[in-house]
Amino acid sequence: MITGADLIIDTLYDLGATEVFGYPGGTIMPVYDALFRSLERNVPVKHYLCRQEQGAGFAAVGYARSTGKTGVCIATSGPGATNLITSLADAMLDSVPVVAITGQVPRPLMGTNAFQEVDVFGLSVASCKHSFQVMDQAELEDTIRQAFRIANEGRPGPVLIDIPKDVQMNQVIKQVPISLPEFVTQGAADEQFEQAKSLIENAKKPIFYLGGGVDLSGNAEQLNELLAHTQIPAVTTLKGLGTVKKEYTHLLGMLGMHGNGAANLAVQESDLLIALGARFDDRVTGKLASFAPNAKVLHIDIDNSEINKLRQVELAICSCLDEALPKLVASFSDFENSNQWQAWREECEALKQQNQWQYDAPTESIYAPALLKQLSDELPDSAVITCDVGQHQMWVAQHMSFNSVKNHLSSGGAGTMGFGLPAAVGAKVARPNDQVIAVCGDGSIMMNIQELGTIKRFNLGVKILLIDNAKLGMVKQWQELFFDQRLSETDLSDNPEFVQLAASFGIPGKTITHKSEVQQALQEFINHKGAYFLHVKIDALDNVWPLVPPGAANEDMIDLSQSAETAQS
Repeated sequence: MITGADLIIDTLYDLGATEVFGYPGGTIMPVYDALFRSLERNVPVKHYLCRQEQGAGFAAVGYARSTGKTGVCIATSGPGATNLITSLADAMLDSVPVVAITGQVPRPLMGTNAFQEVDVFGLSVASCKHSFQVMDQAELEDTIRQAFRIANEGRPGPVLIDIPKDVQMNQVIKQVPISLPEFVTQGAADEQFEQAKSLIENAKKPIFYLGGGVDLSGNAEQLNELLAHTQIPAVTTLKGLGTVKKEYTHLLGMLGMHGNGAANLAVQESDLLIALGARFDDRVTGKLASFAPNAKVLHIDIDNSEINKLRQVELAICSCLDEALPKLVASFSDFENSNQWQAWREECEALKQQNQWQYDAPTESIYAPALLKQLSDELPDSAVITCDVGQHQMWVAQHMSFNSVKNHLSSGGAGTMGFGLPAAVGAKVARPNDQVIAVCGDGSIMMNIQELGTIKRFNLGVKILLIDNAKLGMVKQWQELFFDQRLSETDLSDNPEFVQLAASFGIPGKTITHKSEVQQALQEFINHKGAYFLHVKIDALDNVWPLVPPGAANEDMIDLSQSAETAQS
């Protein structure tokens, strides 16, 4: 016989979850005692102590997103569990497989407002794909196995397991786990794919609209094969960046509120949107009624609730892309009529040329788009970039290139400030031999800056690139454009001395303020062995362009040449 806590660790090990992130506390202590004894019991599960539970949750998200594996995070009851909720909501909105294990007060005390008792099961319902509360230690192993299954099947997402302390401490006889039935995805009829082929062949201006679901399905290679056969132009969402190989000639980039001008205008001109693993998010569509007004829609997605939710489609195929993409590739493997779209490709190429970004900043201050483009050009394709949320996040999406979705980790649906640093911790644990760089803003980094302690303790070679304009930049930009320049609570001129702060955690670094310093600083940054903190000060007047104003159609982008007065009108 073993304790419930031992059984939890045994099951995690058996499921391959040998690296977990967390923070101990009262009601989860039995699990931490089992972790301490796991090596002597020959079930070694390595625990990474993060410095706040939200950091542990985002580390698990970074681990999962950079690998496709399931991330695991652990916390105690009450404030420990509530601190996890933000990271779980982020994972839910971005379809990330995470299993969170929380302690709960002993069963006799539940419902009595005991010390650190919070109904985390109830709180988690809106932010998780599924939630469990284990009230019998005999159900522990089967529940954990089900949680991993649910987190990964269909559209992935986070699952929470809440376990009372006495359930963890009670003895239990290890049993043969129940045999879970095979998960069967909804199949699509062959005639649907024949209709899809007909729609594509009869279109004059087709365009692929690609979301994060393509990579989640593990079918990015088939997608690129389909593009090679058809040579149809393609755009991606923020989470879809990296789905299409960056050398693909007809890739127009990201669309949406801060999308490339060419991507937005091409979608508006198209007559067929081929939407794969995408959900017509408001940051993508702008004014929904005006989005791709001349286009029919072919929508393929595993989540039936996303189809016809926002945009009525001409052909809906509810199917896993595991099934759909190979069938589409087979349909077009001997396709010989791609020349029919030559005029459309030339039109898209002209849009790309007309909307090329000018990287020459008008001043001697450091220009973030140029800096990030230069960094991207000098990094190996295997490098992982994590982002916080704000102007720097959009500059990364616009000006850095990726050959894999797993190399660009950005908080999409939730837009969570403080995501980048702990996500980089998880990514570095998962991929210790790859460069992992957290691109942060001076506002966002303060949300989870305590994770510098995690980097120090575990000697993680995470590089931090801090783009500092002494402002909450994105909020400031909106205040300038849409609130008559009333800059309310966006001044961060009292920021700490970031390089000194990093040094106190044993992380070397430097500050640069002039564009003449960029080349040498980037070389030192890339080539340094171990963690490094590069603090880059930029002009607070620099904003993210283009921008689609809220409620406007995507073709009504504001670009760099337009003044704030024009935008306001």
